[in-house]
Amino acid sequence: MKYCKKCVMPDTRPGLYLDEEGVCQACRNAERRKQTDWDTRMEELTKLCDKYRGRNGDYYDCIVTVSGGKDSYFQVHVMKEVMKMNPLLINVANFSWTETGRHNFDNMSEAFGCDIMSLHLNRKLARKMLRKAFEKLGAPTWYWDRAVYVFPIRMGINMKIPLIVYGENINFEYGGPQREETYSAKDQINNDVVKSVNWDFWLDEDITMKDLNAIIYPAKEEIEQAGLEPIYLSYFVPWDGYHNYQTAKKYGFKSLGDTGEWKREGYIEDYDQIDAIGYLVHPWLKYYKFGHARATDVCSYWIRTGRLTRDEAIQLVREHDHKLDPRSLKDFCEFTGYAEKEFWEIAERFRNKEIWEKVGGEWRLRTPLT
Repeated sequence: MKYCKKCVMPDTRPGLYLDEEGVCQACRNAERRKQTDWDTRMEELTKLCDKYRGRNGDYYDCIVTVSGGKDSYFQVHVMKEVMKMNPLLINVANFSWTETGRHNFDNMSEAFGCDIMSLHLNRKLARKMLRKAFEKLGAPTWYWDRAVYVFPIRMGINMKIPLIVYGENINFEYGGPQREETYSAKDQINNDVVKSVNWDFWLDEDITMKDLNAIIYPAKEEIEQAGLEPIYLSYFVPWDGYHNYQTAKKYGFKSLGDTGEWKREGYIEDYDQIDAIGYLVHPWLKYYKFGHARATDVCSYWIRTGRLTRDEAIQLVREHDHKLDPRSLKDFCEFTGYAEKEFWEIAERFRNKEIWEKVGGEWRLRTPLT
């Protein structure tokens, strides 16, 4: 287990690699993007929007994928206020919400004057899928995450809205198997965030293919025939989560600190991924599997944008990364039906023994962050 010399991300993150100088590709990409001609990129985005703006009269001329978070606000700000598009916002609803998240989601429609179409997944099926994905894959929210990738594409086809706008290219911005900087999100489904799993894995006496419509990705031929053009907004404008948060605040977005609703354990900020509760168990499980969790993610972002030094980040990671928030765990267990003892027994199956060792009865990383 090796750590990037610039940020604090370990090479155990799937798809992340360190170059000969020990620097990860996410940091190298951040360096290169400082030389990007963003004026030219904005011109490219304007031309792309000109291609679709008003082509169907007064009908929607693009889809913007949203959760209701700070990045969603920024995406809608760019497409509605800057590009003067008429977007339809597409969302997959959470299985549980914070009150702050509900405010932000409702306010987004109010602030920008946009229609929102939400998919509320079958909760009975979702519970079964979460349990199966947790017990067999250690990735409980696979069903939800897959729907987030599928639903906007399906609606683009069905509603004849070709331009579909996503936020950042996760692999390029943060490290992953897809290393090319591209505006096109056509291959996003293969970015390894939602790993490909054979359908037979999910099917049993309670789950059949007719239950899984929400997560069946359209065939490439169907996407091409519909003329879909899914794009990453991060290709055209500098992507910075903290900047996006500052923009969102201007439109009424509230953080958990603003509302006083929740001080989350294991998190070093109060404005990112704040709409869901039990869902946050999923990113925490990276700690057992890959030796890092959310504090490592955020610290690495902040180092790349100059908001934090590496020494400061190391202290934050040591203090916070291992903590699973009790409210998140309680909400997850209430939805899935696990006792907390049972949860920990299942989670322990996915502890990566190649990077963890037991010393004096306690698990420790074989190669701690220094």
